[in-house]
Amino acid sequence: MRLRALSVFERIVYHCACIDPRDPAHPVLEVDAVLRAGDADGPLLVAVADFKRMLGFEVATACVNELRRTGRTESHDGVEYVAFVMWEMVGS
Repeated sequence: MRLRALSVFERIVYHCACIDPRDPAHPVLEVDAVLRAGDADGPLLVAVADFKRMLGFEVATACVNELRRTGRTESHDGVEYVAFVMWEMVGS
């Protein structure tokens, strides 16, 4: 699965789109957004709710359980996120 982040603020991805739904158990994040100081200081975070919206509830639930088991999720202020420690910038 390939996700494209369109806006990021202080590590949280606020707008993203699924550009390739294949292999949802191994999500990859591409960033096509303006990044300012502090926006990418650490793993980038996509809300689990957005992850489920893009994939569909049943598929995403199975994937999220595995991501939790492998430590790829984080919770902040009561919101659960899929964490992307490694990500890549999309060239212009």
